Amino acid sequence: MVHVALLRAVNLGVYNKVAMSDLRDLLDRLGFEEPRSLLQSGNLVFRAAGPAGASLERLLEAEAEKRLRLRTEFFVRSAKEWKGVVAGNPFTEEAARDPGHLLVMFFRNQLRADAVNALQAAITGPERVGAEGKQAYIVYPDGIGRSRVTNAFIERKLGGPGTGRNWNTVLKLGALAEE
Repeated sequence: MVHVALLRAVNLGVYNKVAMSDLRDLLDRLGFEEPRSLLQSGNLVFRAAGPAGASLERLLEAEAEKRLRLRTEFFVRSAKEWKGVVAGNPFTEEAARDPGHLLVMFFRNQLRADAVNALQAAITGPERVGAEGKQAYIVYPDGIGRSRVTNAFIERKLGGPGTGRNWNTVLKLGALAEE
């Protein structure tokens, strides 16, 4: 089965520095097949038989800490689930018009509708939020860098750690998972 793994908060300045080649080597040593990476921000695609979902996330986190001294969360989706991420996007027009201003945040658990509604209600700017499953989709019409809707703000409102990728990266990872 093909999996997409996203690492939270790696290679941000001097914080949690890790080479993608080291991550690919880690996956290889763990017996996973065809490990590939995209960009330098902790995006991995690989084939694995055996554990999936939360069990696979825990395994990757433990092994990354043990072997690479890298302490971070992994968010894993199967290739089938990744197709659902793309299909579940409530902002298709925005994605087509300006994919760099659409962010998908990945979480461990199903997002509660009341938490998503509370997040949208707390936003005072032009940003809009939608959710599907374990993903939140956020449109940043004026750009992500200047927005007050930060990852930390989103995580507080939605009740847990997550990691975000812009729509361009989501589509590139989907293409890698299909190869």
